[in-house]
Amino acid sequence: MTGSTSPRDAWGTRAGFILAAVGSAVGLGNMWRFAYKASEGGGAAFVLVYLAIVALVGIPLMTSEFIIGRLAQESPARAVRRLGGPAWAPLGWLFVLCGLGILAYYSVIAGWTMRYAIDAIRNAIPSDTGAYFGEVSQGVDAALYHLVFMILTITVVAGGVKGGLERANLIMMPLMFLILISLAIWAVTLPNGAGGYAYYLRPDVSKLLDRDILTAAAGQSFFSLSLGMGALMTYASYLQSKENLAREAVTVALSDFGVAFTSGLVVFPVIFSFGLLDQVGESTVGALFIALPAGFDQLGRAGDYVDTAFFVMLLFAALTSAISLLEVVVAALVDGLHMRRRDAAIFAGFVIAVLGLPAAFNTTFLGNLDALVGQFLLMVGGLFTAFLVGYRLLPAADAELAKGMPNAGMRRVWASLVRYVAPVVLIIVLAFLTGPTWDAVVGLVTYAR
Repeated sequence: MTGSTSPRDAWGTRAGFILAAVGSAVGLGNMWRFAYKASEGGGAAFVLVYLAIVALVGIPLMTSEFIIGRLAQESPARAVRRLGGPAWAPLGWLFVLCGLGILAYYSVIAGWTMRYAIDAIRNAIPSDTGAYFGEVSQGVDAALYHLVFMILTITVVAGGVKGGLERANLIMMPLMFLILISLAIWAVTLPNGAGGYAYYLRPDVSKLLDRDILTAAAGQSFFSLSLGMGALMTYASYLQSKENLAREAVTVALSDFGVAFTSGLVVFPVIFSFGLLDQVGESTVGALFIALPAGFDQLGRAGDYVDTAFFVMLLFAALTSAISLLEVVVAALVDGLHMRRRDAAIFAGFVIAVLGLPAAFNTTFLGNLDALVGQFLLMVGGLFTAFLVGYRLLPAADAELAKGMPNAGMRRVWASLVRYVAPVVLIIVLAFLTGPTWDAVVGLVTYAR
């Protein structure tokens, strides 16, 4: 169970790895997806269920992905086969498929974000935000911004681990945190924003056991934490030191939740201050792109600065996550086919860009792809990761985890969560998702015809 002996990129610093891992987890899922899922789930009720799933399933599985990556020192596709044997090879390729599939539509949404950020800087977002989003979200313009965003992502990944991934995250992540905190402080000053805080922070206990909230929170946790797609496993494969992997997983998870929670402290006061809850409650992928600019527009001149800061922050978040998704595919090509990184980034990026074009021309296709890959397949990947680490690799995984966590009792708790709790929760959630996932598959097939 030793890693590859060939030269391999590595992180220059622990901070570089942490910020990159946080950057992978922190993305549009924190601002775009978390807020509208929370609004559907009764605010704090959704947040509490989300936190429980992160603690019981998310952190143990993130630690498991870190262990596999550092133990094998290879891309997920090769790492899973090397450690688990040939029978486990499909799991490694499932990670690559998820990274490829998610980025294909994620980059379309990121393209919307880029368009909004550019137009906010130019003070060119019109007051009729619904009509504007209709123009931006589908068609030639959406496809062009999707392609431009993919070019930007390819450029960063082609730069390598230190020169591309680490450098980009060291710049963008602190700036993103600074903008988000500034926006949260500004939101406190909004008139009638108290209703937003109350809605967000006061739980509706009757919804805590709602199956729809459970599935939404589980899907959000996997999407937001980058679980089940091999991104964190890939990043951990560039670790060569004896870091405390459990500590790093907790750090990433808390940072991810902190950004998501703080984004709610921005979003909900705006929504309530300007009476926009109905627009967000529709739960379409474009809800926040319609509601928030409408709210910012009511602030007059100050709104021009606020919406610029918000969408620039959103663009940074989108790019750091897109980088990690492309890196999964690139690492598989570099390790498996021995391609040069630059060539692998261009080739993989081109394929993903082409695959994402249908989502750029049809938001229904985008939503169905998200339901299939961004929810169902991620949790399938997480489930089999739990089986692989909890039953096939437990002795080796325990020894790897012990390098940073000498407390045997804590490692036994982690092992129990991976072996018993995570599989049970994921099997229940996957059962609930069977119907919606089948509908998504039918929708994708219908579109293809």
